[in-house]
Amino acid sequence: MRTMNRYFSAAFFALIALVLIATPAQSAPVGGDNEVEAAAGFNHAQGSDSGAFNVDLQFGRYLTPGWELGIRQALNYNFIDHGSDTWVATTTPFLVYNFHFNDYVIPFLGLNAGIAYNDRDIVGTFGPNAGVKIFLSDQTYLGLRYRYEWYFNSLNQADNNADHGNHVATIGIGFVWGGARKTTN
Repeated sequence: MRTMNRYFSAAFFALIALVLIATPAQSAPVGGDNEVEAAAGFNHAQGSDSGAFNVDLQFGRYLTPGWELGIRQALNYNFIDHGSDTWVATTTPFLVYNFHFNDYVIPFLGLNAGIAYNDRDIVGTFGPNAGVKIFLSDQTYLGLRYRYEWYFNSLNQADNNADHGNHVATIGIGFVWGGARKTTN
C-alpha cells in the first residue's frame, strides 16, 4: 500500500509540474471545432477494503465558442476485497457551456443525461458536470472534470435518489480540431 501511495503522489506532482511548465497556447475552441478526450480517475478510501477506477471517452462538437454538445462513454469498476467486484457503464449525451475568460484556461459547467447499465440492470442517469480545460498547445489540453450521477428507474424516483449517486472526478487529455480559426500575420 505504501508503494501505491508513493506512485499516486509522484503521478500527481508530475501532473502539476506539467501544468506549471507548459507554454501557454492561444487556442480556445471556436465554433465548429470537434473535441475528443480520454480521461481516468481512481479512489481508494483509507482503511477500506474497496477502491474504484473509472475511464471516460467523450466526443464533443462546439456549436459556438461557448456551447458544446457531445456524448460520453464511461466505465466505473469497483474492486472489493473479499467480495465480488462490480462495474457500471454509462452512456450520456452532454451539453456544456465553456467560459472564455482567456485562451489558456477554459472553465465549463454543464448537464448530462443518459443510461447506466451493468450485467444486472439498466437505469436512467442525469446530473451536473463542471471542470476546466488547460490548453498545453494549440489543440491539446489537460482536462480536469467533476460530475455527479443520479440514478433512477423512473422520473418520479429521480428526486428520491438525489443523494444516492456517484461523485466522479477525472483527469484527462483532450484534442480539438476542425473549427474556423482566424489567422494572424
